[in-house]
Amino acid sequence: MTYTVRRLQVDLDTPWPRHWAGGDAFRSAWFNALSFSFPAGEQLFIDAVKQGAAKLDGPVRERFAAEVQAFIGQEATHRRIHQRFNAQLVAQGYVNTWEGRILHRRATQLEGQDPRVWLGVTAATEHFTAILAEWLLTSPTALAGAEPRLRDLWLWHASEESEHRATAFDLYHALGGNLRWRRRLYVVITLHFAADVMRQTLANLWRDGHWWRPATWAGAWRLLLGRGGLLRATWRPWKRYFAADFHPDEGDGAPADAWLAAHAHLAPPVRGVSPVQDSASA
Repeated sequence: MTYTVRRLQVDLDTPWPRHWAGGDAFRSAWFNALSFSFPAGEQLFIDAVKQGAAKLDGPVRERFAAEVQAFIGQEATHRRIHQRFNAQLVAQGYVNTWEGRILHRRATQLEGQDPRVWLGVTAATEHFTAILAEWLLTSPTALAGAEPRLRDLWLWHASEESEHRATAFDLYHALGGNLRWRRRLYVVITLHFAADVMRQTLANLWRDGHWWRPATWAGAWRLLLGRGGLLRATWRPWKRYFAADFHPDEGDGAPADAWLAAHAHLAPPVRGVSPVQDSASA
C-alpha cells in the first residue's frame, strides 16, 4: 500500500486567539497539548519505521519500500507543520513540557532496543492517533467553532493519520513481532499517553489562568465524557487493539478519504519530490 505526500497550504504565521477552539479553554488547551508532542513524536516514528524497514529481507523490503517512503514523507510534513503551530503557542506564553519527556524516554528506554520495540511503540501510538482521527472527522462537536485555519490543520492531520495507520503495525509483524509484546507495549503507551496529555493540558491551563474556572471543567466533561465525547466514542476501538485478530485497516477510512478529496486545494500533492526528499527538506 502507498499513499500521497501532501503540502498543507494554511497560514500559520498570523496569530490566532488563545481559545481558538470555539472559545473553549479546555478544548484549546487539550489540542495544544497534543501538538506539543508531535515534532519529537513524529521523528521517533520516522526513525522506528526506517530501522524496521532496514531489517527486512530484500524482497519484503522492496514490497514495503513505497509505503515506507510515503509514511516518512507524511510524518515529516506533520512534524514541520506542528513546529510552526507550536511556535505560535510559545509566543503566547505556553511551555512545552511533553517534548522533553518523549526525548528522555527515547534516550533511556528505546535507544539500543530491538527495532521491533520501536515499531511496537509506534504501532500502539499510531492506533491512538487513528482512533482520535476517526473521532475528529466524524464528531460534529470536536472542532465546532474552531478558528478555520486550525480546524483545517487538524482535519488534514487526522485524515493522513487514518491513511497511514497500518504501516508500523505491518512492519512490526513482518519482522516477527508477537502478540504478547504488542499488548504489553500498548499498555505502557496508554499509560504514558493519558498521563502526558493531561499533564500538558493542565500546564497550558495554568499558564492561561483558566485551570480553576468551572467553565473550563464543563468543557473538559463535554470533550471527554459528554455525549459523543472522546472517551465514550473511542473506548471500543481502543480495546480492539488487544484482540489477536486486530488489524488497523478495520478502522473506517472513508471520512478521511472524503475530507482529503473535498479539500485537495488545501493540501495538494508534493509534485516532483519523492517522499524521502520531502522529509529531508522539511
